[in-house]
Amino acid sequence: MTDRAVPGQARRVSRVSGERLGGFIYGTIVVLAVVVASNKAYPDDPGRIAAVVIITTVVFWMAHVYSHALAYSVGHHEHLSVAELRRISRREASLIEAGVPSIVALLLGAVGVLSAQTSVWAALALGLAVLGVQGVTFARVEQLSWIGTVVVVAINLGLGLLLIGLKIFVSH
Repeated sequence: MTDRAVPGQARRVSRVSGERLGGFIYGTIVVLAVVVASNKAYPDDPGRIAAVVIITTVVFWMAHVYSHALAYSVGHHEHLSVAELRRISRREASLIEAGVPSIVALLLGAVGVLSAQTSVWAALALGLAVLGVQGVTFARVEQLSWIGTVVVVAINLGLGLLLIGLKIFVSH
């Protein structure tokens, strides 16, 4: 392998990671918002909240795949190939994957391992943790200073905390 191949490969990995990172951040914010809203409607049913989260993230994933597929076709002046549709679908799957930790917490509540409210709070805490990790990931890829890292993580967590504040406000 030549020295020249490594930077190009690193740029490609960084580009793909960046595209997926956007889906993770967006997906996590959607999940947190859905948990907050669904908890108001189904305060004692974490299984139903998990179902709403799953359905919502799948619908948003389909909408993203559809819109990005159309944008690709128009932007490249060509018909969309099955291979390109698969690539877009895989990239946008991060929107669904972002919800997995929160969904697991909610399902633990549904089967009685956790109480309903504990599972909701765990789902929210895990969403915050995912946002924090995503901030650190972004900072590392962008080679930000520790101050830049703190700012990015704070912004990510701020969005999540805003939604949790909404949960507290709405439920009281």
